[in-house]
Amino acid sequence: MNFLLLLPEISVAILAGCIIIIDLFVPERFKRSFPYVSITGLSLIVVFYIFSGLPSSPSFLQNVIVVDHFTSFFRILFLLLGIGVLFASGEFVEKHIDKKGEYYALILIAVLATMLMAGARELLTAFLAIELLSFSLYVLVSITRTDQRSNESGMKYIILGVLSSALFLFGISYVYGLLGTTIFDDIAQATINAPVNLGLLFGITLIIVGFGFKVAAVPFHMWAPDVYEGAPLPTTALLAALAKAAVFALFIRVFVTAFGPSISSWQTIILIIAGLTMTLGNLVALTQSNIKRLMAYSSIGQSGYMLMGIAAFSHLTISGLIFHISGYALSTIAAFFTIIVYHNQTGHEEITDYAGLAKRSPFLAISLMASLFSLAGLPFFVGFATKFYFFTAVAAEGFLWLVSLAILNSVISLYYYLQIVRQMYIEPGTETAPLMIGPTPRIVLGFLAIAITVLGIYPRFLVAGAELAARTFF
Repeated sequence: MNFLLLLPEISVAILAGCIIIIDLFVPERFKRSFPYVSITGLSLIVVFYIFSGLPSSPSFLQNVIVVDHFTSFFRILFLLLGIGVLFASGEFVEKHIDKKGEYYALILIAVLATMLMAGARELLTAFLAIELLSFSLYVLVSITRTDQRSNESGMKYIILGVLSSALFLFGISYVYGLLGTTIFDDIAQATINAPVNLGLLFGITLIIVGFGFKVAAVPFHMWAPDVYEGAPLPTTALLAALAKAAVFALFIRVFVTAFGPSISSWQTIILIIAGLTMTLGNLVALTQSNIKRLMAYSSIGQSGYMLMGIAAFSHLTISGLIFHISGYALSTIAAFFTIIVYHNQTGHEEITDYAGLAKRSPFLAISLMASLFSLAGLPFFVGFATKFYFFTAVAAEGFLWLVSLAILNSVISLYYYLQIVRQMYIEPGTETAPLMIGPTPRIVLGFLAIAITVLGIYPRFLVAGAELAARTFF
């Protein structure tokens, strides 16, 4: 067994263990360096992984983990997203969270889980990776023990998360009981020439339900608004960007590799869920007054768009989906980073509290506007490039009605994003004192805003990576 294939994951695990051990012995004042230690560690892992040479052909760790172009693409993406969440956490954690060592260690464990999800090629390994991510998130959501909202959202998340895990595992048991294997390639081989019977369809449906809970797809979305609102803001960013991207990466791996030959049996289910998810998410977002709840329903709508790629199922749609996941995650991290910086200065979360922000901090207003416009899919931002590529790919597979619905929902999303922009630039605010933003948030937000714009104008590099990752399956 070549455990060097898991060197990036092992390195992240060691880093998390070091944070926990150091936390036991150092005085409180030294714990302020934990985010920078974690950021430095993840950055070194990214640099070493890239320059050590990405695999030219798939490598296997027994039958449970595969390292290929798809795994490598998402490993790098998840490490970078983890670095973004850590940058966003520093000041917030210093003000609101007592258990700093545990918090940063759990962030690193969540990153570790997402990397394992990208490389899983067997259903039980995929389940264990999802649970490692889920247990980290359960604690991170409720880590501010003195906050009633955090405790309540943590309890809701745990109860519904355990239910979804049980359904997912029940689906795996049906697949194993009928096919005698949990390895993706063997499942595909067993179904390639045999019709899907009712029992196997039931198992696949339960697995879809389990994934539906994790990505907050309708009708399994009920946990998302309350959890997003009650969780600490950096945890909400982790849920919206890193966790969602990881679950969709595993969704692609499972349904393209294992259940691809049986697509005719489950495609309609995914199509219906995609249409319902994007429509309900965007329509309900129109009525929200809290920015965290608005971002929750926006995230639900985005899940609907992504589900189109699973249902359409081709090299072009999967590469478009991978491209869109990357652009969405980058835009979401940038939006939440801005929201966190503003919350650190004011303590406000309501949309009306952003009134007059353009006068108090033009830099924050521009950063948030760019992020929201990217999520809406306006030109010159990465969200436009990803949606154009992705929607065109889905339309090419014949799903014009679904793409038309997605475009309509994108227009709806622009309306509620513009409500925030209107507050920042048109509505007069009750407070006029300028906001003092530190150099680190300015540098990181500036980098994210530039990345969103540059990748929107010149996305070739990211497109090439997405197409190479999708070529793994075709």
